[in-house]
Parts: sequence; C-alpha cells; structure tokens
Amino acid sequence: MTPRFLPKYALETVPRYTSYPPATGFGEVNGESLWADWMRALPATPKVSLYLHIPFCKTMCWYCGCNTTIPNKSERIERYLDALKDVMRHRAASLPADAQIHHIHFGGGSPDMLSPVQFSDLMQEIRDAFPLAINAEIAAELDPRGVTRALATRLGELGFNRASLGVQDLSDEVQKLIHRIQPLSVVRQAVQNLREAGITAINTDIMYGLPAQTVDRVEMTAHAVTELSPDRIAVFGYAHVPWFKKHQKAIPEDRLPGAQERFEQMLAASSVLETHGYQPVGFDHFAKPGDSMAIRTREGRLCRNFQGYTDDDYDVLMGLGASSISEAPGGYLQNQPDPARYAESRETCLTSYVRGLQRGSEERRIAARIDPNFIVRDQQHSRAI
Repeated sequence: MTPRFLPKYALETVPRYTSYPPATGFGEVNGESLWADWMRALPATPKVSLYLHIPFCKTMCWYCGCNTTIPNKSERIERYLDALKDVMRHRAASLPADAQIHHIHFGGGSPDMLSPVQFSDLMQEIRDAFPLAINAEIAAELDPRGVTRALATRLGELGFNRASLGVQDLSDEVQKLIHRIQPLSVVRQAVQNLREAGITAINTDIMYGLPAQTVDRVEMTAHAVTELSPDRIAVFGYAHVPWFKKHQKAIPEDRLPGAQERFEQMLAASSVLETHGYQPVGFDHFAKPGDSMAIRTREGRLCRNFQGYTDDDYDVLMGLGASSISEAPGGYLQNQPDPARYAESRETCLTSYVRGLQRGSEERRIAARIDPNFIVRDQQHSRAI
C-alpha cells in the first residue's frame, strides 16, 4: 500500500524525532547531582555508549543543521580536544567500576577534520579512561572528501570498524546550490579507502528536499549509492530553518521543492532502495536484510537514540563534547553547545551540563513506546531506586 500525502500532518512543524521528550523540552537542572544519582541507579555491569562531538568542518555546507564551525586556527581544535579529554576523564570517574564501553561514535561536524595523530591521541585517552568491551563498535561520521588513504589506514589501525559517509545528492546543480562539490568518484574512493583499511561496515546518508532536486535526481543518487553496497542507508529530508541556521540563507528558496514534491522524492528514494533489496527500518533508514538493524526490526527490538535508529541497547549513553546529550533511564543532560565556551571548561572547571530533563512517569511511558530497549532500562532503574 502506497502512503498518501496528508498536508495536515506533513506541513506541521515538530521537533526532530529522536527521543521523548525531545530536546526542545529540556530546561535548567542540577546536572552534576542528577548524573551522580543516575549512575548509582545503574544495573550491575552496565553497557555504556560514548558519543564524541567534533564540531569542525573545512567548509560549510549550506543545508547543514549540525552544530559545527569553520576553525580559522588549528589551535582552536587543539584547545577543544584538550577540554574534551579533561571532561572525558571526569565523566569516566563517575561510572560504576564494572561498566564497559560497547559503542563509540564520533559525530560532527566532520570528525575527519582531526589528523591521524589527533585521532590516535584521542583514542588512547579513551582506552586509558574507559574499559572497552572486546568487540566494541567504534564508528565515525565522515565527509567523503576528507577520507584520505592515510586517515582510513590510521582509523583501521585504531580499531574503527564502522564509518558513515554523507552523500546527500550527486547531481552537479544541486551540489553547487548546497556548496558541497562531491562527485561520485570521490565517494567511491572514500569507500574503497575504508574497506582496504579493514573498515567494512559502511553507512551512507542521502537527502531529499534540497534546492533543484527532482524525483529523477533523487532516484539517480539512490541507484548510485546502492552500487557502493553500503550496509545501511539513511534518507533524510532537508529542514530549511534560515532563522536558526543563518548560513541556510544562501540557499535560494525559490529552488526548493514543495511539500508534495518532497513527499514524492521520499517515496522515490524508498522505492529504489527496496528494489535493490534494502529493508525499511523505521521511516528514514534502510538496511541489508542480514544487517543487525534489519534483524532487530523484524524481531521488534530496534532501538532509538539521538543519532537515529540503532542496534545499540546501552544502559547509559555518555555524550562528550559541545552540544552532545547524555542519556540514562532517569533522563537527559545536554552539554554547553558553544564549542569555544565548552573549551573554556578546562580552565574554569565548571560543569559542561547546561540543561536537561528528569523523566517523570508519563515521559517514561511514552519513551517506552518509541524505544523498546527503554522498557528494560527503566525497569532496572526503578528497582535500583
């Protein structure tokens, strides 16, 4: 059955669907006190996931909605990494002694802004601070234009085993309008570099709703991406919010597709991916049938966190870096969003938590409908307190 376009719902402005309550519902809280309470309530041998935010890019893509900046000096990156390491050691000390790290995810921005040496130093800090599970997944979001053979080789040597590449759209006109010139050959070379380095689990992102996009162009991009044979493909709709992300003012609004066109582009991408054998996961992800996310979907065990759908059934998610969000059964805490002010925490020794939310009974009930794994974590948390 083909979904119908319902303007009443499609045109509503709602928070990005990642959690419940969404980040728009966060407020002032005593973050350090709440975090300590939540850590004491964790079950024995808790599974922990780390998210590290690297808020830097070489150039700004006009469509971008991420928390990122263009550093004018390398010292800015070094100062930020120093603060990140300090906060990391502080947060590691708050975990139960028997906690283990099962997932590490580098997001951005573009983590490939870090040099191979900086990645090595940061991974050594992580291994020194946290106990890693033997088969831990270590992943990074990467701009294909920054995935050199040297970087891919170093990531492989450091134990990275998954990479997510932003493709978005492969037509020349769209790439010029979004300020991201990235031919298919560049993406193909990035995938090759990663696989040769032993990083064989590959995700890709594509988008619809971008300026000058058409159904044909979305289909062309989807077909091209499937030829790269990634394990997972995400299909995201562009959110035009120039009042919030000022650089989006560079996008000509008269070239943006309308709501009906966006819906048709989304359906077109889905159709192409399913024709090539990818299984729908939720409403914006697709995976090969043998992938763990596809298997969990069929079994009703798919999870959801601030990076999207996941097979990660963590007990606690620890967010490190500017704007990143930590989650425990008791609620959420978000770090200082400004990278420069976050870096100052090294000198001021102030908490990096600036806002959050403690879940009540209603929030827990609804969160359990969104993320089946939350039911297990919540029951363990309730017994502990």
